[in-house]
Amino acid sequence: MMPRLERVTLFRLRVPLWTPYRLAFGPVNHFDTLIAELVDRDGKSGFGEATILTGYTDETIEDSWRAAKQLAGGLAAAPAEAAKQIASLGVGFPFTATAFGTALEMLQGSSWLDLSADAAVPLVGLLNAKDEAPMQTEFESLLRAGYRTIKVKVGFELATDIELVRTVQKVVNGRAFIRLDANQAYTAEQGMAFVRALDPAGIELFEQPCAAGDWDAHLAVARAAPVPMMLDESIYGIADIETAAKLKAATYVKLKLMKLVTLDALAGAIDRIRELGMKPVLGNGVACDPGCWMEGCIAARMIDNAGEMNGFLKARAPLLRVGLDFRDGAMQLKAGYSPQLDRAGIDAYVVDTLSCRPRIAAGAAR
Repeated sequence: MMPRLERVTLFRLRVPLWTPYRLAFGPVNHFDTLIAELVDRDGKSGFGEATILTGYTDETIEDSWRAAKQLAGGLAAAPAEAAKQIASLGVGFPFTATAFGTALEMLQGSSWLDLSADAAVPLVGLLNAKDEAPMQTEFESLLRAGYRTIKVKVGFELATDIELVRTVQKVVNGRAFIRLDANQAYTAEQGMAFVRALDPAGIELFEQPCAAGDWDAHLAVARAAPVPMMLDESIYGIADIETAAKLKAATYVKLKLMKLVTLDALAGAIDRIRELGMKPVLGNGVACDPGCWMEGCIAARMIDNAGEMNGFLKARAPLLRVGLDFRDGAMQLKAGYSPQLDRAGIDAYVVDTLSCRPRIAAGAAR
């Protein structure tokens, strides 16, 4: 049943990071984040997040903000059509629509967000150092923090990438799983050269070597690879998952909530990955604590490997009044946790806001 909306509020935020997040297509110094909040006439609220990373998604923060404002106005004009309007936006703006879709699910009391027992969701740690001595120091720190899976970014310069992985393997020495991520940076030829140079020892998977739409390039790399492959940017929904399975393109498929609009759809996609004989990985490294919390709630029930929802550790401050707890290499989720937005934290990073109130028919009871 659709709640009777009292208010739709949007926040456009620019959230600084502790240190730049270095990707093949450039460093990320802040998160461009949208928060959608829906409040019903009983004062109950639900909220959702969209963090826009152009280069990963085709959405831009300017276009997403414009689309979000238009949807907020549409919800105010016709709140009973909320689910339909959100789904329609999700066709072209899945990240943006997810802020609204998850806010509506939270407002309606989604069982996915109501953990009956405490849970620890292990996370991937980022290994950023390039040279052996600082890498050794950084890795030992990650081990002490409880991480047992680490991620290494490649896709910068082929020969340097190959040497980097060899150094990582020497430093790690079997004490953690290694995930490699090229973020679409290689051509087919570069990707094949990279995997042919790999010693598979300790490497859990190699993620998204080639451009998202270039299935032929990815398949060429996958067929040459001595390690399991994972798709990320290539996957936006069930059709892409089924294509990956049909082509035998990947052992692992990574999902992000912000691509799928709702928690229910995310859970369905995880099930479909397993039905097709592949392994799901979940998590968004470019998200604040609201999005990471929601992914963590799903991961606690449905995922059996290290989660990538570590974006909340990169942001300088939480957007939730009681921030997420990280301990022993894991996001620590408490049963009965009921988060609220931290208005002071949001105000510190706000770029723009919008608030809309649905029209109330004459004589309608409030």
